Amino acid sequence: MAHESSFLLIVHVFILLWHFGTYKVSGEPKVPCYFIFGDSLVDNGNNNELYSKWKANYRPYGVDFPKGDTGRFCNGRTTANIIGQFLGFDDFIPPYATATDEEISTGVNYASAGCGIREETGSHNVITICE
Repeated sequence: MAHESSFLLIVHVFILLWHFGTYKVSGEPKVPCYFIFGDSLVDNGNNNELYSKWKANYRPYGVDFPKGDTGRFCNGRTTANIIGQFLGFDDFIPPYATATDEEISTGVNYASAGCGIREETGSHNVITICE
């Protein structure tokens, strides 16, 4: 079942990238903001300062990424980074953990590696927003 859902996710991402790949990105972003939720597939550094065993802010992670080892669980851009570029954002969407008030108005990445919502999954890294 897990392999089937992973395969379907990959198929959907390729279709999305193929669709957006036919357009040239220029000018203002196509959407006003971009918020990202997920796990290690799109985490871009939210776990760096957390007490967590799921971290990727060291080599070899990020060897092909211009900003180095930022906390992404890959060697370059994540799918969320690629989609953000196709949507017309000049910079990568920042992790919530380091975002400024100004950055939050255009979107942040809430993804956290190892997160889970069920008792038997993940580390239950939950980010709570209080007003």
